[in-house]
Order: sequence, then structure tokens, then C-alpha cells
Amino acid sequence: MCGIIGYIDKAPSVELGLQMAKALKHRGPDHQGAKLYAQNHCCLAHARLSIIDLRAAANQPMEYGNLAIVFNGEIYNFKEIKEELKRLGHQFMLDSDTEVILHAYEEWGTSCVNHFIGMFAFAILDQEANELILFRDRAGVKPLYYYEHENCFMFASELKALYPHPDFHKELDLEGVALYFKFGYIPTPFSIFKGVKKLPPGTYLKYSISTRTCEIFNYWNVLDYYTLPKLTLTYEEAKEQLETILKSACNYRMVSDVPVGVFLSGGYDSVGVTALLQNERTERLKTFTIGFPIGNNEAPIAKEIAHLLGTDHTEYICTPDDCKGIIPDLPYFYDEPFADNSAIPTILVSKLARRQVKVALSADAGDEIFAGYNSYTSLEKQLKYLKTVVKSDLLSNLFMQISKITNPYSFLREKSECFAKLFKYEDYHRISVAFEGGGSLMQSLFSKIINLPYPSPSFLQDERLIKEPISIAQVIDYLNYLPNNILVKVDRATMSVSLEGREPLLDHRIIEFAAQLPEEYKYLDGNKKRIFKDVVNKYVPKEIMDRPKTGFSMPINNWLKDDLRFLVEDNLNDSMDKSFFNTRFISQLKELFYAGKLGHEEKTIWRLIEFQLWHKQNMSN
Repeated sequence: MCGIIGYIDKAPSVELGLQMAKALKHRGPDHQGAKLYAQNHCCLAHARLSIIDLRAAANQPMEYGNLAIVFNGEIYNFKEIKEELKRLGHQFMLDSDTEVILHAYEEWGTSCVNHFIGMFAFAILDQEANELILFRDRAGVKPLYYYEHENCFMFASELKALYPHPDFHKELDLEGVALYFKFGYIPTPFSIFKGVKKLPPGTYLKYSISTRTCEIFNYWNVLDYYTLPKLTLTYEEAKEQLETILKSACNYRMVSDVPVGVFLSGGYDSVGVTALLQNERTERLKTFTIGFPIGNNEAPIAKEIAHLLGTDHTEYICTPDDCKGIIPDLPYFYDEPFADNSAIPTILVSKLARRQVKVALSADAGDEIFAGYNSYTSLEKQLKYLKTVVKSDLLSNLFMQISKITNPYSFLREKSECFAKLFKYEDYHRISVAFEGGGSLMQSLFSKIINLPYPSPSFLQDERLIKEPISIAQVIDYLNYLPNNILVKVDRATMSVSLEGREPLLDHRIIEFAAQLPEEYKYLDGNKKRIFKDVVNKYVPKEIMDRPKTGFSMPINNWLKDDLRFLVEDNLNDSMDKSFFNTRFISQLKELFYAGKLGHEEKTIWRLIEFQLWHKQNMSN
């Protein structure tokens, strides 16, 4: 895990490259380096967290022939690829996955990524072709921003690495602002600044240095696998194959030259990963848990399971005082406004783990891959009701007229419960902005002169049909909520303390296999994550696991009314920019919040606080 940086302009310098790399020292404290490629007007820079091949010879930027690379992530099957390349005549000097990427690119070009099992964001400079190529992994585990301004092009793992460049300009993008207040995060490809974009997962970008033009290509798309014919395996056969793939994915994530641990909660995902790993090892895995004194607290369950599995377990209980120490740093760690308050305990569990290990496995994405969200249960009930009260052809025609007018941008978790019952599920995300109260509330936050747009994400333009409604919900969550919220949260939290976070459930082999399973193998009559749970129950009894899921959440709204009330008062007041915010309306929201009358919209208070904290740190000059 590292930080990568690069830029192309008329007069690049190593000094500026190093300055940009130092902004990512938390991602790579072990070494920062930069190299100039004058004939290509390019500088590449890197901040290294040493995990594989700890020698200085494996530092980056790394070169091979006419190729140069900066790489963030891990290629877990690099040893197998290395042997394949040796048979094709390649010779190696190191035991580094970075070196393997260079040789793989020379052999297979951009299709090299199809050989990789891993998480990655990397840039290859082809000096002979005078091209810079950026790659991002299939799920979007590793971040990658890029920025174009006149004849300058630059990229980085985090926005803050772009700030030292004199051609980088901070100008708020109102599309990014609109999306943030709508969802609590800014989805790919948008960002908080004009001119800055995020490279979508499963794509690569080619930048021609000669013509100063770029083009983005897809090399992997989850939709391809959901639209394939379903596998003709029996349930037992599918369960056996899934267990085999899960074991392989988890074991690959243990490849390291430094100590590795696991984040453990009381849920099926992290328990499954921990159980599969501990079952095949005599040494005790190190596991880590964060709990809370009030509200949702899975720490006691995690402790019980750790004892059952025999792990070396450490836990910590998060308090309001811990929040006071972390919240002021959130805008720095996340670079953009980001309102998932579980970032706080994620940072705390990362700090806890970093005292003992340099790598930690985080079991995210089980809900997206195996249909585990409660909203899927609600969807199933609504669809059963739908069949008895509406004619789909009539509603389909109505939807087409609405979508032409509004072109809305929304998802299942943001839908209006009232109007959702009137439409086919696949239409929810296109129509809900036109009807739901949340949209009008968001507009009320701002002064009348601000007209916030609703941009439409590119993946919603794909017209391929998925027949199963719950599969549609999974795809929407996989393409939006997972990479833009969950994975952003975990990456920045772990990297804030120089800890490498790994995601075994996001092995593309698991995703592809699960996408082709019959829907009833994953979800049947309210039984969520059915096949995954059955695998886990081989190792941990069903009666222990089947308790109500609380999730990795914290009682932030309770604390904001008490110990952390100062955050509300210090940030949501008359000092807010009145040309931007409707401060009178926000004052009314505060009173409703304190009185406990905001309901679901309590989230708006935290979104406002995070935006204000970010704005003060990034836009005050």
C-alpha cells in the first residue's frame, strides 16, 4: 500500500515531485522518491509502505526498458504470473510484484490487468510511445484522482498531493456539492473540485503526451457477469465451489513480508474471513474490534467468536473523547467532504491494529455480493405487493416520460417509500429525486441564488437489463455505495495510520461467481446471504451467528446532542456563508435535531458539520 503521484507539464522537476509525494507520507512513510523523464515532460513520484520485498531496490518509481511505473496496492498472484513470464523468456532481479507488473505490461500490454488478482492503482509511462496509462482495480479498492488544466495533466492517490503543483486550482464543483449533500459522499467520477475526476473502477486511462488528449477504456464490468446465463450447479455444488474460492481469496490476502491481522466484528462477513483463515493455521490470528458504550455494540459478540475460533483478540471501546481527537482530522484524511460517521471507529480500529501489524484484512462487500442488506427484504415485500395493484406496462410508459424530463440521480437507499410502491424496482433510482422529500430539503439548505444540479452517473446509462430485481439492487450498491462510501472510508482510515487494508471478499473471482448464481441461492424468502452464511456455519454454529445484525455504526447523533454538541454550535451558525447557505433554515433544522424531531434527516446535521469542517480547512484562503 502506497501513494502514487505524477504530472506532465512544460517544465517538470524532481523537487516538485518530491514535495507532492511528501503530502502522502502517511500512505508511504518508508520511502518517498521521484524521477524525471524529461523527454516525456513527465515526473513520477511515490510514497512507499513496504509490504512485499522490503529491500531498497524495490523502491519506486521503478523502471524496465522503456517503461516506468508507480504502483499502489498488491498483486497477490504475482508469483504465479512471474513463473508464467519466466517461461516466456522474462528475467527478474527482484521479488517484487511491481517488477512483475512491468514485465506483464511489456508482454501483454493493457490486457495485463486481466491476469491480476489484487487491488491496485498504478501508472505506467511508456517512454517510447510517449503515453501515460493509469489503471484502477475492478472494485475500486485503491483510489486514483486525475486533473487536467490547459497543457498540464496530473494524477495522485489523494487530492492533497495535487495541491503543491502551481497549476492546480481549488474551485468548488457544484455538482460535487450537490451529490455530497444528497448522499454523504461524492460518487465517481465526480469530485469536490472542478477539473478533478476519479478514475472509475475496472478502467484504464490513456493519456497521449504528444496530443495532450486522454481516453478511458473499460477492461472489467460487473454487469457483464450479472447478464450471463446463470450457472447450472446444484445448491450443494455451488456452496462447495464458493468455499474453495473464498479460501483461495483469503489465503492470497495473507501474502506479506510483514505481520497481518483481521478486523473482526460480530457479523457474518468478518467472522467468515477469520474462520476460514484460522481453520487452516496453527498460529493464532491477530483480530481487532471496536465497540461503543451505548447503541450498536458488537464487541461482546466479536470477543465470544474470537474465543471460539482461538484468535489473539484485542478490543477497544470508543468514547466521545476519542471522537474529539479524530473529527478535526477527518477533512485532511478524506480530502473531500465525507459524512459516513463510521469513519471514526474505522480509524480507531486501524490505530489499534497498527500497534501490532502492518496489514489488516477488512471483510467488506458481503452485503453487496451476496444480497445482505435489509433494504433487499423491503424490496421483496414491495414487489409482491406491486404485482397485485399495478400494470407494469402502464408504469413503464409513465416512467419513460418522467425520466426524459428529470434525468434524476438516485438509488434504492434514497428512494421515497411512498412512490417506490408505484414503480418497478428498476425505475426507482431514476424517478425518486422527482418525488422524494429529501430533495426539497436539500435545496432548502442553500440560498436562492444557488441552483444545485443533479448530474447522472455513467453506469446508469447502461441499458442492459437484469431480470432479477434484487440483483439490480446489488449492482446499484456495488457500483455506487461500495466504491464511493465503504471503500473510501476503509482506504483513508487505514492509510491515515500507515496500515495496509486488504479486502478478501472483493476478489473478482468471488464477484464473478456470485453474480452468476441463481438469485434464490443468495436470497430466498427473507433469508439474506443464504449461500455465504451456509459456508460460514460450517465453522461457526448458526445459533451463535444468527443474532440481529447491528452494523459498524456509532451513536453520533446522541453524542452531537450532548458531549459533541459544540460541533453543531461551532459549525452551524451565523458565520456560515450566507451567499451559499440558508442559515435561517439551518437554524430551524438544529432546533428540530435537538428536539429529536428530524427523524431520518438527522443525517443532514452531520453532513453539514463535515462540509463546514472541510471548507474551513481547504477553502479558507
